[in-house]
Amino acid sequence: MGHTQADVAKGAAVYSRAALMAYDAFVLGFSNSLAWKCPSRVLVEFYNQNVSADHLDIGVGTGYFLDRCKIPVASPRLTLVDLNPNCLRVTEKRLRRHHPSYDLAGCHLANVLEPGELGEAMFSSIGVNYLLHCLPGTMTTKSAVFANLKPWLRPDGVLFGATILGSGVNHGFLARKLMDIYNAKGIFSNRSDSMEGLQTELEKHFEESSVRVVGSVALFTARGVKPA
Repeated sequence: MGHTQADVAKGAAVYSRAALMAYDAFVLGFSNSLAWKCPSRVLVEFYNQNVSADHLDIGVGTGYFLDRCKIPVASPRLTLVDLNPNCLRVTEKRLRRHHPSYDLAGCHLANVLEPGELGEAMFSSIGVNYLLHCLPGTMTTKSAVFANLKPWLRPDGVLFGATILGSGVNHGFLARKLMDIYNAKGIFSNRSDSMEGLQTELEKHFEESSVRVVGSVALFTARGVKPA
């Protein structure tokens, strides 16, 4: 079953300008460490391992990870895609302030469950960090993201990301409470998301993939695009 723009927008709508001001402290500080048991330093290091000089970031949040990770060149080409214009504005400003030599090739407002258009641009790395758990549907329907991003990944490139799982992990008390609240409000839609489901969908679209779980969070990489 397809999802409307309104369905997808529920997960993005929470990121108002006010909410983004508290996002780093609450989500990336408090929640990652105490609820999801995957401290943000783990995700920064994951970016360090995978980000390239020619990078596409999908669902940019506040730009925290791109700001803190070690991009391998002084002047990378960064392209940002998000459904929420507030996130794009905050991230663009943050990256310009800290790294004025950055060339932000573009900021694109888009629903990643629908085929997009970046011309003939291709990227050596594509990040989809903390995106999948915000999308409506099951892991099978969410994997439309992988299908839509494949044309933009270079043959030797890597797609990587992290997502909070709802199934097959041991949620503590705080995690269970946040899961209940976020899923009820439509901020999350991840009750059935599992490591096995994610691995299955990655294998449909890529020749090589890996998934590891830290706390409630799955960190994944994928290489070698399979034909549609």
